[in-house]
Amino acid sequence: MLPAMTLVISRDPTKKNVLVLALCQAFAMASTSLLMTMAALVGTTMADDPNLATLPLALQFGMMMVATVPASLLMRRIGRRWGFTVGACFGVVGGLLGMVAVFQANFLLLNVAATFTGTAAAFTMYYRFAAADTASDAFKSKAISLVLAGGVLAAVIGPQLAKLTRDLFDPVEFAGGYLAVALLQLLAMALMQFVEIPHQRVDKSAHGGRPLLEIMAQPKFIVAAFCGMVGYGAMNLIMVATPLAMVAGSHAFNDAASVIQFHVLGMYAPSFFTGALIHRFGLKPILTTGALLMIATIAINVSGSAFGNFAVSLIILGLGWNFLFVGGSTLLTATYREEEKARVQAANDLLVFSTVTVSAFSSGALFNAFGWEVVNLSVALPLVLVLLSLVWLAGKQRARATA
Repeated sequence: MLPAMTLVISRDPTKKNVLVLALCQAFAMASTSLLMTMAALVGTTMADDPNLATLPLALQFGMMMVATVPASLLMRRIGRRWGFTVGACFGVVGGLLGMVAVFQANFLLLNVAATFTGTAAAFTMYYRFAAADTASDAFKSKAISLVLAGGVLAAVIGPQLAKLTRDLFDPVEFAGGYLAVALLQLLAMALMQFVEIPHQRVDKSAHGGRPLLEIMAQPKFIVAAFCGMVGYGAMNLIMVATPLAMVAGSHAFNDAASVIQFHVLGMYAPSFFTGALIHRFGLKPILTTGALLMIATIAINVSGSAFGNFAVSLIILGLGWNFLFVGGSTLLTATYREEEKARVQAANDLLVFSTVTVSAFSSGALFNAFGWEVVNLSVALPLVLVLLSLVWLAGKQRARATA
């Protein structure tokens, strides 16, 4: 039963859901981009070992990975809206704990806070699938991409808040940023109450459908998951190390924040048209373009360390991630039936965020041990394998069509 304020304005609530979820995505991703801008730098000031500077981010993504399956199953039981509300609660607590940790210069508490923000992020990653719940097959790719387009607002809000709140509690730097994270999560929680997705109770079939391993053995699932893993993992590895590389190269913090802002804009602005491009050209060309754009990012980053190199490469990195993530998510929706949805989405995101966790933890260590160039070159081979996997999938589909 929906609350009185969530009135049914049409038989098909998809457009309203997409709008609300896009706004929730904006606030959730703004808090994430804010954390990306400052977390590694905060970790550097607190950690005894500089190699542990990105440990809070690694724990954040680690908890995102761990909470992926429980988040999906919880929403299966209580519905999308209440599930997302629970996730936002974790985000509020994480932001407040992070603020206290900065005031106390407590690295342990900072890591505890990261586990809460990571749990919250696990829930928000299902926004894209929630948008597809009430969408027609023809509108699914557009619904997914339009929800992710909410990140355009996050590109403006997140890094800008990092600049504005850095000295909010002067002389304690960055405490205000964690307070902003809590407030952004509260805004997302309030908006989520307007989402209108029918709660389908399918207890008997929740364990029905095909075996999960049989579904995961499909070529489409393999390629969808691999595109998500490499696209998100490679993007995260480079993005997490970017503020460290820029500050080490004598760039100002505000410059690093601006580059992250450009990057988040590059991640989400294409979502206004990614779905339309997929509908017009097909999934494989978009996925191929995404991998090639990320390879171009490597070339730009290793060619120099000027502000322009960082800015242009991170924009292209975001665009490549968008094509791979939206394309992979869309391809994934073609691999399961309704009764298999929760398990398959959870399995996919578990694989994706396992990779993201490894990339977040290894980013700082790679940078400190080997430098910025090695951070970038380390993702070249996985991206080439994405291109080869798309060729393999096309061959499988041709063979099936002619069989």
